[in-house]
Amino acid sequence: MIRKWNCPMRTLLLSALILATTPVLARDTYPPVEVLLQADKSVIGEPLEYPEGKAQITMAIVTMQPGQKTGWHRHEAPLAAYMLEGEITVIYGDAGTKTYKTGDALVEAFRSPHAGVNSGEDIARILAVFAGAEGVSNTVAEE
Repeated sequence: MIRKWNCPMRTLLLSALILATTPVLARDTYPPVEVLLQADKSVIGEPLEYPEGKAQITMAIVTMQPGQKTGWHRHEAPLAAYMLEGEITVIYGDAGTKTYKTGDALVEAFRSPHAGVNSGEDIARILAVFAGAEGVSNTVAEE
């Protein structure tokens, strides 16, 4: 004798099958993710701290001509950066000097004055992502 499953049993079995196969489908269909950077400190060892207020993400591409300088400045919001092309050298005062090239990812100095220069022979392009707050300046020029 063939017995019909009652509706709740069929629903339970179907739900179990869907849950069992979902991780496999997600693994096979979601595109690969390459983590470029994961950090809790800046390049000079400062612990990251988000500004108070309503969260605001700002994403920008900074383009610097060969030899162009940023001048001394600081950031009031954490800044994750990715070198799209070119080369820059950043002076961090007592914390030293670092050079970043195409493909480098970093969390820039936070609230510490620093100055950068395009130290390469070509344009430098930097993807900058600030994790700031409304009313908080992402970058402040030092006098």
